Amino acid sequence: MTVGVDGSPPSEGAVRWAATTAAGRGLTLHLVHAVDFSPASLLTPTPSSELPFFRPSEAFEWAEEDANALLTAAAETARAAAPDVHITTDIALTGSAKWLVELSHRSAMVVLGATGSTRLGELLVGSTPVAVVGHSACPVVVVRGAAPPVPDDRPVVVGVDGSALSEMAVEAAFEEASWRGVDLVAVHVWTDMRPGDVEASPHWFDPVAFEESEQALVSECLAGFGDRFPDVTVHRKTYVDGPRAHLKAWSEKAQLVVVGSRGRGGFAGLLMGSTSNTLLREAACPVMVVRPEAS
Repeated sequence: MTVGVDGSPPSEGAVRWAATTAAGRGLTLHLVHAVDFSPASLLTPTPSSELPFFRPSEAFEWAEEDANALLTAAAETARAAAPDVHITTDIALTGSAKWLVELSHRSAMVVLGATGSTRLGELLVGSTPVAVVGHSACPVVVVRGAAPPVPDDRPVVVGVDGSALSEMAVEAAFEEASWRGVDLVAVHVWTDMRPGDVEASPHWFDPVAFEESEQALVSECLAGFGDRFPDVTVHRKTYVDGPRAHLKAWSEKAQLVVVGSRGRGGFAGLLMGSTSNTLLREAACPVMVVRPEAS
């Protein structure tokens, strides 16, 4: 399990979440940091002046020292959360997104904090999320929200829309719920329209027919998983519209929300690209984005 480390509070939360998850499944926790060699990072004050001075001969040494300090602190955080977890660390001089995508091919999961102070932390404002989620060979988890309760008995929530990627998200969500010993909430939203828009048009909306057809779709999406995961209790929730609002609301009661990714051009989300983007910005719990293995 690979975790991007940048020393920010969200990064520390990602390390704690990943440590407990890896320990519970017997996985190695791989902590990584991409060194920032931007021009600003190479400007430091000289002993005799407060003005910045470029010292290329010392730049790598300083950067390596800082990176090792960050990784040492992250390892301590991980061991505090999961004393028995096996930890490895690594430093790279390449871009964080490219490196994380490469590491995803030999990782069970890539875990990142929601925001941060370096390129690994620019998850919501730069190209990192598009690159990592759009090309990762494994699920990507973005850790958000406060520290979880212990024990954490909140459910896992999954977005269901009937697509092939949705089926992969459902499978991942069942696995997470089974490993965590909690219930699974399957959320299906018929349309991406705003909450209330469809129900405000009763001349063409039949609530009874809607409920029957959408429950049938959800049943089809979940078929077979009950036999594979008999220990998981499933709760089905269907809504007419407002996927972002409903999944965001469920994130306040969940320990993990799972959605699918289109794999090209960024996040696909449950019904529209904006759904996953909204969750990554505003969810109250970690969000897992599942995509095809081939990237």
